[in-house]
Amino acid sequence: MSSSPHAPLPDALAFVGGGNMARSLIGALVNGGMPGSRIAVAEPNEALRRQLVDDFGVNAFAEGVDAVRMADIVLLAVKPQVMRTVCVGLAGVLAARRPLIISIAAGLRIAQIDRWLGGGFPIVRCMPNTPALIGAGATGMIANGKVDAVARAQAQAILGSSGLSVWIEREELMDAVTGVSGSGPAYFFLLIEALEDAGVAQGLPRGTARALAIQTCLGAARMASEDGEPPARLRERVTSPNGTTAAALDAFAKGGLRELVARAVDAATARGAEMSRELD
Repeated sequence: MSSSPHAPLPDALAFVGGGNMARSLIGALVNGGMPGSRIAVAEPNEALRRQLVDDFGVNAFAEGVDAVRMADIVLLAVKPQVMRTVCVGLAGVLAARRPLIISIAAGLRIAQIDRWLGGGFPIVRCMPNTPALIGAGATGMIANGKVDAVARAQAQAILGSSGLSVWIEREELMDAVTGVSGSGPAYFFLLIEALEDAGVAQGLPRGTARALAIQTCLGAARMASEDGEPPARLRERVTSPNGTTAAALDAFAKGGLRELVARAVDAATARGAEMSRELD
C-alpha cells in the first residue's frame, strides 16, 4: 500500500458510462462537495441520463465524445466487453488534451486501454467492488509511469470517496485484488446464506436466522476494522477451550475451509487473467 499527497479534485471530470458504479462515485463526490456542474456523464440510456441530471445536477450526454471533450480526468465505467469500441471512439477527441484516464473495468490491462486510445496516456487502473454503492467499497489501484503524484492523489480521492482505496505495486497483482475484494462480497453473501440455512435447520424462523447472520457478519467486520488486532487474535479471543465456538471452528478445519477459500480466490484470480486475454 502506498499513499499520495492531497490534491484538489479536477475542474472537469467525465464519466463514460452512467451505471451503478458510476452513479455511486458521482453521488459520493457530490455529497463530498464537488459541484455536479463540474461532472459530465456519457450514458446512452435516456432514462438514466435524466435521473443523473435530476439527482446530482451533472451534465449528461448520449455520446462519449461530447462528455469528454473538455475533461481533465476521464473515468471509464463501461463493461469490459465494450471497452475497446468505446476507447477507439474516444481516441480522436482525447488525443490533444491527453487527460488522466481512470478505468474501473475488470480484467483489462493498462497497456490494452492505452493502445486502444492511441497510446501515451496517463492511466490508473482500478478494481472496485459493489459495496462502493453504499460508501463501503474496497478498491485496488495501479498507475502507469505517466501518472504523476498529483494525478495519483486525484485518482485516489475519486475512488476513495466511496470507501477504502489502496495502491498496488505490480499490475499482475490486480488479478489477486479481483480474487480477494473484487469478487469478495459474493463470498460473504454466500456465507450469510449458509448461516441462515443452518439456523433454519436448527429450528429458527428464517427471518430471525437471516437477521442474526447479517448482523453477525456486520459486527465481525466492524470489529476487525476498528479493533486493530489481527483477525487471528480476534478469533482466539472469542474461542474458549472446549466451548461452542471451538467446536464450530474444529468442524470448519476438518472440512478444509482455509483450503477451499484458497481455491476459490485462485479460481477468481485466474479468471481475471483469462478475461484480459479474451478481450484483447
